[in-house]
Amino acid sequence: MVEFALPKNSRPTAGKSWPKPEGARNLREFRVYRWNPEDGQNPRVDSYFVNMDDCGPMVLDAILWIKSNIDPTLTFRRSCREGICGSCAMNIDGTNTLACTKDLTSISGAVSIYPLPHMKVVKDLVPDLTGFYAQHASIEPWLKTDTPSPEKEWGQSPEDRTKLDGLYECILCACCSTSCPSYWWNGDRYLGPAALLQAYRWLSDSRDESTGERLDFLEDPFRLYRCHTIMNCAKACPKGLNPAKAIAQIKNMMVARQA
Repeated sequence: MVEFALPKNSRPTAGKSWPKPEGARNLREFRVYRWNPEDGQNPRVDSYFVNMDDCGPMVLDAILWIKSNIDPTLTFRRSCREGICGSCAMNIDGTNTLACTKDLTSISGAVSIYPLPHMKVVKDLVPDLTGFYAQHASIEPWLKTDTPSPEKEWGQSPEDRTKLDGLYECILCACCSTSCPSYWWNGDRYLGPAALLQAYRWLSDSRDESTGERLDFLEDPFRLYRCHTIMNCAKACPKGLNPAKAIAQIKNMMVARQA
């Protein structure tokens, strides 16, 4: 029987149950992961009670309400509040998603909020995305050409532009990669769904002239082929994209160039 020995400070403990707001009748419980790297304590899960008559409809609204009205030390990322920037990605009710677009009415009972899984935590709900961004940079996400640049812009037909739909919309929230078991175990070598989706976005661009170079970089047992089509990435993507399909297309390109 396999046994996993987790680091001493990785086991969450029962946290503090904060006082309920006085006079509020429409209360909802939120169980939030808390961890402070400076106090040397184990992570804990604190319980907060939010006055829903004074709170917006999304999970991010509730988190902001907690920070403004109960506990100003609660730490998390957020920016646009429109599902565009990807900053507020976290694990909510067991699913990776964006707090700003997750409707509270879609969750029954107490709301559980954790940082994205299998990532080092900076503090509370803030994961360390340094490696994730480095992987994205490694696929060189920009137009690469050998032809001299035109006077105005690179032309592209409507048909070729359509090929980028379902690829360019990625907001790098990391929901897909952190939902992937292959990425959990090989995150240091497997590029993961997000980076590979972006890689295919440039492989599909009719204006790019570095297809061979890009495929050479991806031709690796770990960078590309750790994908086992589990499909967690497509299920988790808050933008409705399908990274697994893009990865399959890259594999098809690998086979086609060897034919």
